[in-house]
Amino acid sequence: MYLLIEVAGYIDTLPTLFLVMLTAVIGVALLKRQGLATLTRGVGRMNAGEIPAQEMTEGILLGICGALLITPGFITDTVGFIILFPPARLAIARYLIKRVRIQTFESRPQSSTDGSKPVTLEGDFERR
Repeated sequence: MYLLIEVAGYIDTLPTLFLVMLTAVIGVALLKRQGLATLTRGVGRMNAGEIPAQEMTEGILLGICGALLITPGFITDTVGFIILFPPARLAIARYLIKRVRIQTFESRPQSSTDGSKPVTLEGDFERR
C-alpha cells in the first residue's frame, strides 16, 4: 500500500488506479493462456501414463500468481509477473519438486514373511 500511495503522489490517483487495473487485466489474460497450456501438457502426460508432477506444481504456482495479480499493488504484481514468466516458473517448480517427496500408491499383492503365499486380509464394515 505504501508503494501505491507513493506512486499516486508522483503520477496522481487516477493514473495509478488505471495502472493497477491494467496490470491486473494483462496479468489475468496471460494467466489464462499459461494455465491452458499447462493443463494441456498435464493431460498429455497423464495420457502417456506419466505423473504430471511438473504441471501440477506449475498449476499451483499459477494459482498463486493469479491471486497476486488481482491483489492491488505493484509489488504483488511484480512477483505475480515473475511467476507468470515461464522460465522462472519452471525453475521454481523444479526446485519445489526436488524439495517435496512424491509418493505413488500401487496395488500389488503382499507376501507373507516367509514368501510362500500372499497374505489375505479380511474385514467387515458398517455403513453409518
